[in-house]
Amino acid sequence: MHIKAAGLIVSGLLLVTGCSTAASSPKAAPTASGTGPSAAPSSDGSTAPGDGADTAAAFRKWKIKPMAPAPAPPKVKPVKTGSGTPPVVSDIPTKEKIVFVTFDDGAEKDPKFVTMMGELKIPFTMFLTDDIIRNDYGYFKPLQKLGNPIQNHTLTHPNLRTESESAQRHEICTQQTKLKAEYGTTPRLFRPPYGNLNEATKTAAKSCGLQALILWRESMQIKGMQYQRADKKLHPGDIILAHFRGPSELKGTSMTEMTANMLRMISEQGFTVARLEDYV
Repeated sequence: MHIKAAGLIVSGLLLVTGCSTAASSPKAAPTASGTGPSAAPSSDGSTAPGDGADTAAAFRKWKIKPMAPAPAPPKVKPVKTGSGTPPVVSDIPTKEKIVFVTFDDGAEKDPKFVTMMGELKIPFTMFLTDDIIRNDYGYFKPLQKLGNPIQNHTLTHPNLRTESESAQRHEICTQQTKLKAEYGTTPRLFRPPYGNLNEATKTAAKSCGLQALILWRESMQIKGMQYQRADKKLHPGDIILAHFRGPSELKGTSMTEMTANMLRMISEQGFTVARLEDYV
């Protein structure tokens, strides 16, 4: 797995970047009593997060404070995409206490994580790299069936700022084709490895049919959250970066422990999780 840190300035903001090495339909998250109302359907027909006694029990099982229901997706997505240059997005304009969870690369293929997310019904987006997932494309299909989109994270995970525009186009467009062939849908969103991009990246991404470049505001480490803002807090609309991390990186623990730590931090700060694709 590729691990690297880099700095990136977008719209005057310094982004602290790490490795960025999109069944039954999920429903709205339980209230504290575990009986919260269902959320409105998302654009893919599923709802988010989970609802009901089973999901409430799952939150207790994983020792996570139940999250409030995510609000209904906006009728008009706040991030505009279209025929122009794809926007670079690190957070979503909203006043709702929601954040967006993303997982990158695809290195660790922990079956316990599939069980965990099936029980909790937390929406998330996967940004996958072919070199890292090709040994087991099938692992991600149950996660996709839960309503969690698969998006583009290049073919081989290069630092795109060191590549020509034609090389970047190959990395991005070839991955579009491979992901469509394996998972049946063409990605709309793109995350550049390490958060590194330039104007050629935007041009290449647009030529490959991608509508937005997705960065992040926080990155989840083994136990703690790395924040970009000085107040070290989540803000409405923040995008959180996590990874499919293996036991060697997590000091022998399961990926589920890292994910549970992240969800506890989200819940303890009074936020819930919404689906990124409903807002971009």
